[in-house]
Amino acid sequence: MPTLSLDNVTYTYKNAHRAAVSDVSCTFEGGKVYAIVGPSGSGKSTLLSLLAGLDLPTGGQVAFNGENLAELDLDRYRRESISMIFQAFHLFPLLTVMENVCFPMELCGVTPKDAKPRAAMLLEGVGITEEQMRRFPSKLSGGERQRVAIARSLASNAKIILGDEPTGNLDSANTQNIIEILCSLAHEKGYCVIIVTHDMEVADAADVAFRMRDGKLQEK
Repeated sequence: MPTLSLDNVTYTYKNAHRAAVSDVSCTFEGGKVYAIVGPSGSGKSTLLSLLAGLDLPTGGQVAFNGENLAELDLDRYRRESISMIFQAFHLFPLLTVMENVCFPMELCGVTPKDAKPRAAMLLEGVGITEEQMRRFPSKLSGGERQRVAIARSLASNAKIILGDEPTGNLDSANTQNIIEILCSLAHEKGYCVIIVTHDMEVADAADVAFRMRDGKLQEK
């Protein structure tokens, strides 16, 4: 199962007076859902960027399956090993639902002919109908768009899912649906799911919940 580990990780923005992430050490393992909560400005988003390889720490190291991210091909790591889901969905508005989910597979060299059946299977797995697959994202509800975003995150076969407030734009019923899908992916298929959130419903459903404050991470 995949693991992401942080060893005394610190990140300080240029000209900043204090570290956005300060001396964080922890391990995230496959088969579990993790929630990271904390006030705005506490360092949650910076930590997520470090896990995604969008930034490298200014101190310490982030490792994927024991390998330091600083020594890996980060473009390949982001393309093949991790996927992200966002509060604003970030679906391509001019592509159909089906085309949105095919897109990351085609980036990895899968032909459109081979990508389409797998995309359909992934979309069916999150409750999207064949008719909805032909729609553009603007013709779906918020909950449906987030389910499409989850299907797209699975298309690359990456086993680590990073969520940036994935339920932030959803009502309670859709929030619960998304929580159930993410927990199922972790518990039944071995994904490592890490969610930055203000939603205590998400935190309560997680296997492990962390609180972040002033750049420091502590288990709740």
